[in-house]
Amino acid sequence: MRAVQGRGAFRRFRDDLYDELPHLLTVWHAFHQARATRRAIDWLLDNSLINDAAASSCRTEHPDPDVP
Repeated sequence: MRAVQGRGAFRRFRDDLYDELPHLLTVWHAFHQARATRRAIDWLLDNSLINDAAASSCRTEHPDPDVP
């Protein structure tokens, strides 16, 4: 797949998604947001700003979306 090879891969992926698979935009944005939230949770945990219980609770509250 051309969209994920070489320089500009993320831009091409985004462009292809918008142009060729617009029905997946909502799912992609939900997935992207859920993963960003999880990265933030992991960072907070790694820097001892939240405890394991809080991290686990947050991860449960922000699951990956179902893929159609």
